[in-house]
Amino acid sequence: MERRAIFLDRDGVINVDTGYPHKTEDCQLIPGAAAAIRRARREGYMICVVTNQGGIALGYYDEAGLRRFNDHLAGLLAEDGAALDAIHFCPHHPSSPDPARRQCSCRKPQPGMLLDLAREHNIDMSASAMIGDRVTDIEAGEAAGVRAFLFDGGNLDTLMLKVLASLKEARDGEN
Repeated sequence: MERRAIFLDRDGVINVDTGYPHKTEDCQLIPGAAAAIRRARREGYMICVVTNQGGIALGYYDEAGLRRFNDHLAGLLAEDGAALDAIHFCPHHPSSPDPARRQCSCRKPQPGMLLDLAREHNIDMSASAMIGDRVTDIEAGEAAGVRAFLFDGGNLDTLMLKVLASLKEARDGEN
């Protein structure tokens, strides 16, 4: 059976974007992030984080540092009853000094991370959504075949209400 998912960008959507955030002490949740995740999970959606992490390719931090940050973020959310199902990241950047870290199919606006998660977790993309704070997030979502919503700040749970209502309306329209 196919599952439904809400794909979330990380920096600027779940946590405050401080410019390549990677230190656990700098991790601060966006208002309403935990509530939004809890709400979507109650409605039966997986929560999948898809995040460009060009700071790895640029040498600002390594994958171990990123994993520590992600684990810390997931822990903060879990303490508030908001579990994440998956976190995928892209360690590439077009300006990387390492040519092997420049080109890829996973860096948003490419849909690679979303499509990989869809295959791994049998996700029905037509019944899923992407929330991001940049045009590249929206483009990646649309390229992957999900409804895409721009988060322009404020309380994430307020936007999640609209996202879930839009998905319900689409489902009801199919029946």
